[in-house]
Amino acid sequence: MSGKKGMKKYPAGIREEVVSRIRAGESQRALSQEYGISRWAIHCWLKESVLPKTRGRKPAKTLAEYKYENKRLKME
Repeated sequence: MSGKKGMKKYPAGIREEVVSRIRAGESQRALSQEYGISRWAIHCWLKESVLPKTRGRKPAKTLAEYKYENKRLKME
């Protein structure tokens, strides 16, 4: 979401520090005031770190797997 017009882009280090401190028990409000970051931005960071970044695709086959499959198909 960052990078859009009117939105600030915060360094990854600050984002990670804020999220870890919230998970340690500090309040979003206190950290929002300390760092000068909106509570909505912090809320989005927490939500973002919970969701998986990828959709879980199957890993690509290796060359050896393709060769084995080719050999098997030729034998059929």
